[in-house]
Amino acid sequence: MTIALTFPGQGSQAVGMGKALAESFPEAKAVFDEVDEALGESLSRIIFDGPLDTLTLTENAQPALMAVSLAAMRVLQSRGVRPGGNIAFVAGHSLGEYSALAAAGSFTIGDTARLLRIRGRAMQQAVPVGQGAMAALIGLDYEAAKAVAEEAAEGEVCAAANDNAPGQVVVSGARAAVERALEIAKGKGAKRAILLPVSAPFHCALMAPAARVMAEALAQVAIRAPAVPLVANVTAGPVSDPEAIRQNLVDQVTGMVRWRESVAWLAANGVTLFVEVGAGKVLSGLAKRIADGVEAISVGTPADIDAAVARLT
Repeated sequence: MTIALTFPGQGSQAVGMGKALAESFPEAKAVFDEVDEALGESLSRIIFDGPLDTLTLTENAQPALMAVSLAAMRVLQSRGVRPGGNIAFVAGHSLGEYSALAAAGSFTIGDTARLLRIRGRAMQQAVPVGQGAMAALIGLDYEAAKAVAEEAAEGEVCAAANDNAPGQVVVSGARAAVERALEIAKGKGAKRAILLPVSAPFHCALMAPAARVMAEALAQVAIRAPAVPLVANVTAGPVSDPEAIRQNLVDQVTGMVRWRESVAWLAANGVTLFVEVGAGKVLSGLAKRIADGVEAISVGTPADIDAAVARLT
């Protein structure tokens, strides 16, 4: 059995996530403490108790989701589940790529928390609130969704941002262009085309100012080779070289998340079990849609830990 760990991105956050882990496992609580210390504030209090609108702020949601993923990961590692041991690959969706790298030993948890706080703020500040948007086009394949975005652009930015699964593509860009894409997509047979409740147009050219901020921030941080290859969002292929990882993380801010291709690559290279580490079950559902015959489990609660350890060790 070949196993890949996957790590969720923004949208999976919920008030109270990770609280049971912190209460049940000292190793998990230690991760939340490390994140709080790195940020100089009690992010864990917001994660555990809310309010939701504060947790959902991009600058909070990104390090918060990482904290929950790494808390679960730390407990798994203490029970013998570790990249380089029984884990062959890691991958993460957008900010989850940072969680994946931390899990594989490329980043410290403190550095990851600080980078994601910088990333969240930079992405939020890159485009004034209300000027950008993202929309999910359900029922169109990637090529069709890409054509919709190109037609909708009309000189503005509109591009495929997340190729999540067959028939699930997210477009991102200037609000007016994304709104045009909704109507064009419906005319081309999309089952649904809906605006997403996000605060900025992620993973498109409008994020260029944030990419420059991340280039500067990442230049200051040590990146070690991961214990196992990371399958990167922007290439949908494996990477282990620290400098290539650094560049990919910069490119990722404006580039498309090639999640469908990433999961397909993993399955084609022998992965039969996908283990989603952290909040929610979004990636587990996507894995089953993308790759026939694979298994996918989620690990975000104490009960999940016990079941996963029994399965993986």
